[in-house]
Parts: sequence; structure tokens; C-alpha cells
Amino acid sequence: MIAPAEGRGTTTEHTFRILHVSTGNVCRSPITERLTRHALSVRLGDLMPNGVIVESAGTWGHEGAPMEANAEIVLADFGADATGFVGRELLDEHVIRADLVLTATRDHRAQVISMGHSAGLRTFTLKEFTRLVRAIDPATLPDARDEGVVERARALVRAAAALRGWLLAPSPDADEVYDPYGAPITFFRSIGDEINQALDPVVTALTGMPPRP
Repeated sequence: MIAPAEGRGTTTEHTFRILHVSTGNVCRSPITERLTRHALSVRLGDLMPNGVIVESAGTWGHEGAPMEANAEIVLADFGADATGFVGRELLDEHVIRADLVLTATRDHRAQVISMGHSAGLRTFTLKEFTRLVRAIDPATLPDARDEGVVERARALVRAAAALRGWLLAPSPDADEVYDPYGAPITFFRSIGDEINQALDPVVTALTGMPPRP
């Protein structure tokens, strides 16, 4: 199972905490959080380590709010679970604990980094991280079966940070996931597809396992 959102990612040797950040924490980051959890569970099954923690928050988070109904529909399309989600406002403690912060946009990334806590080397937009991960040779990462997913994930973040200055986005908009808040379900679904496609190589790199057929 995926570990609950407890503990300290950066200060606990056997945990790796992924934090997804958007604006309200009711559309993009909940979708990304729950799709990440679902993908990890599908890849790893019973091998899913308790030390991998996936959560989300918003820079203007709707504290205590449910996710948008259309976001729940999108998750259901992918077979992911929306149960029990509660919106959160991004706090210092969330950034401090995170081993990897993935944001919807460059503005969100800048806001996380501006909070301090040495967040720069572990904060990326989702699409930026995807682009960097695709350039990393999987053979240079620890084998998750031997050393565990947590060690592999830590090495992946270090490798991505080292590449950031060398692999720039092809356009200013290439690293953005646009906000579907208030949009019809068709736009929500297009954003869900966009997020899912960006997550696929990330989860493959984190686990060392390709998608199941």
C-alpha cells in the first residue's frame, strides 16, 4: 500500500515523499497525486513500499475542500481512487518534508522555491521532470529490487537536478499544465490525459518497471 501522509521525508532514511502542487488543490494536484498513487500500486503491487508517500497541496489551497467533481470523474476514467481527498494549503512543513516537489506550472515552482528550505534542487514542474527523466540512463540508477524504490527515487532526483541546466524546455509553455477549474468535463479529461502521459515515464523511472499491459 501507499504510505499515508505522515512522517518526514527528508529526515527519514527509509521514506520518499512526493508532493504535487497546484493553485487550489482541488483539480490538477489532486488528479496528479491520485494518478501517481494508482500508477505506483499498479506497477509494484505487493512490492509497494510503505516508505513512498504521495500527497498534494495548493499555493492558494482550499483548506478542507473536496476535489472538484470533474476531477473525480477523470480519476475514475483511469481506475484511480478519489476517496477521502481533502484540500490543503501549501505550508512550510510540506516543503521541508518533501523529497520531490512536482508543480503544475513554473509559477508554482517559483513559489515553492521562494519558501526556502533548500527546495530548489528537488522542485520541478511535472513536465520538466518528465523531460529530464527521459534523458537519464536507467542503468545509472540503483536497482529497485536490490536497493529499494526509495534509494532509486533519491538517485533519480539528484540526476534530474544535475541535468536541469542542460535540457531546456522547447517553449515557455512546454512545462505548463493549465488549470481546468470551472471548465467542462472534456477539458478536464484532456488535462487528465496530459498529466497521465507526463507521469508514465516518471513512474517507470522511479520503480524501474514498465507499465503493465
